[in-house]
Amino acid sequence: MAFFKTCLTNAAKFTNLRKNLRVGLALATALAVVACSKQEHAAPSPPIVEYVTVQQQDVPIIHEWVGVTDGYVNAVIKPQVTGYLVRQLYHEGQLVKKGQALFEIDPRTFKAAFDQAVGTLEQARGNLASQQAVYISAKADLDRIRPLASKNAVSKKDLDDAIGKEASSSASVEACKAAITAAAANVEKARLELNFTKITSPVDGIAGIAKAQLGNLVSPSMSTELTTVSTVNPIKVYINVSEQEHLKAQKMANNAVDKIPLQLILADGSIYQHQGRFVLADRQIDPGTGTLKVGALFSNPNDSLRPGQFGRLRATLAIRKGALLVPQRAITEMQGKHLIAVITADNKADVRPVKVGERFGSYWIVEGGINLGEKVVVEGVQKARPGVQLDPKPFKANDTTEKKDSSAPASSQSGKR
Repeated sequence: MAFFKTCLTNAAKFTNLRKNLRVGLALATALAVVACSKQEHAAPSPPIVEYVTVQQQDVPIIHEWVGVTDGYVNAVIKPQVTGYLVRQLYHEGQLVKKGQALFEIDPRTFKAAFDQAVGTLEQARGNLASQQAVYISAKADLDRIRPLASKNAVSKKDLDDAIGKEASSSASVEACKAAITAAAANVEKARLELNFTKITSPVDGIAGIAKAQLGNLVSPSMSTELTTVSTVNPIKVYINVSEQEHLKAQKMANNAVDKIPLQLILADGSIYQHQGRFVLADRQIDPGTGTLKVGALFSNPNDSLRPGQFGRLRATLAIRKGALLVPQRAITEMQGKHLIAVITADNKADVRPVKVGERFGSYWIVEGGINLGEKVVVEGVQKARPGVQLDPKPFKANDTTEKKDSSAPASSQSGKR
């Protein structure tokens, strides 16, 4: 009996437990339905965006171009006579003076030719002295015979012979003088050729690596030079600018392009200590590239710059007064138009086209489409659709962003390396 009572008691407890579970499940289902219903009817919160206020300040309009250095004078050294190279008289890559010997060609052949020319000249001078003596004698005979002929004291033939001898001797003297002139010219030519066996530098500068070895047969018709000597103080920097940049720079600088101060930024990022200036421009736009070659001049007293170095040439063309500045990240480009999202007074997005000008660091100069003091979206631009309610927050740049923005030069870059 006790066993049956226990079973009946357990069955009753199990039945009550099932009832409680059914009630709990029904209650949970009802709560879930109520929660989903509330979520479906709750309004979404406005998207959070970050903004900055449009700034106004005076900013420099800076342009940069990739440039390459070149010698102020690049003297290509070639031989002027044919012969075998026997000596190199300079250290490659070192400074040389004007008139300093760089190479020597075997001079023996040219020395012999010079000595022969000198001998020919001396022989011509001896012939002249001999002919002058003959002329003096013939002239004296003519002077003696001419009065006698007037008195018929001598025959007409004697007078004619005397006149012919005097004229012949005079012609011989003139011929000897011409021979002396030719011989003297040959001596000078031989002297020059002998001097040309020592090849000298025409300028003060840095001499390059020799392109001919000792023992080579060199001549004026050879295709390569012996070396090149470059004057590097001052030194030129060449850049290529587009036609539009050229016209714009002239307008900004009021045509005083040669007065624009220039900075040279070297390959390691350092700024060269001396300022430069524009000194020349090519006579025409290159039809192949559409660019104009322009040259600048920099002082190089320590010869620290060498031809062929690359660098960035930076020029401050003008100062833009009261320019409106907007971060670059706030402006998007779509189908050739620049768009910006402005936050209205009731915190709604107003997407409008703007006209951008030059770049200034991590900012754009905006020339139309916004006003001073307006708020523009810089973070969450994709959320700022026209007319959408926004939750604007002031933009706070993190350290990484600040470093990235501060590293950008205040310039409009152009040119390719």
